[in-house]
Amino acid sequence: MALFIRKLGIDLGTANTLVFMPDEGVILNEPSVVAVSIPDNKIMAVGADAKGMVGKAPDIITVYRPMKDGVIADYRVTEAMLRYFINKALGNWNFFKPEVMISVPAGVTSTERRSVVEAAVRAGARAAYVIKEPILAALGAGIPIQEPTGYMIVDIGGGTTDVAVISLGGIVASTSVKVAGNKIDQAISDYVKKTYNLAVGERTSEDIKIAIGSAVPVEKNESYTIKGRDLLTGLPRQATVTPMK
Repeated sequence: MALFIRKLGIDLGTANTLVFMPDEGVILNEPSVVAVSIPDNKIMAVGADAKGMVGKAPDIITVYRPMKDGVIADYRVTEAMLRYFINKALGNWNFFKPEVMISVPAGVTSTERRSVVEAAVRAGARAAYVIKEPILAALGAGIPIQEPTGYMIVDIGGGTTDVAVISLGGIVASTSVKVAGNKIDQAISDYVKKTYNLAVGERTSEDIKIAIGSAVPVEKNESYTIKGRDLLTGLPRQATVTPMK
């Protein structure tokens, strides 16, 4: 029976959820978004299908993220989202319950850890384990965390930035700051609105960040063309944005 137990690693993020399977790598990467029908409180879509409804769904369907700042904000919807991702990742193997490892922010409380484990088990996991994100980030970066040397890890997610000092295989000191990728996207949106008088959505802001965003001044001339709604005329308009130097 042990031969048929599948193992999954899940990065349950505020913005995106990634599912990893040994020997296969990342097999699923979708937005942590769920569409819910308001009248009957029914799950309509999850992941990429739900994100595609943003700005297009009727008033009776609400599209939102059940994870906030890296932890569960809506238990029932998170459970449904996990079930969807687990079933999609396993495919034809979904009749065997998998063992699941889920990443959590470094500053998560014991109650929040327990909520994640319970949601995963109710979603179909045989057993669920949680591990702090800075440890996983260090392992993924190939850092020898077992050495008696201090390594600082900064893990910027969608809703939370985890900062930790790791030595001898454990976290010596850590903190979680609820300022991360989503705040950067909002800052870009505000900048475009103020500078170009153009209203853009969160997807466009994220595209700008990925295309020409930089934490330090850049030397080469880069630009990115965006489409949005002119705040004066209300009509669609294009603009070319460049990184600050």
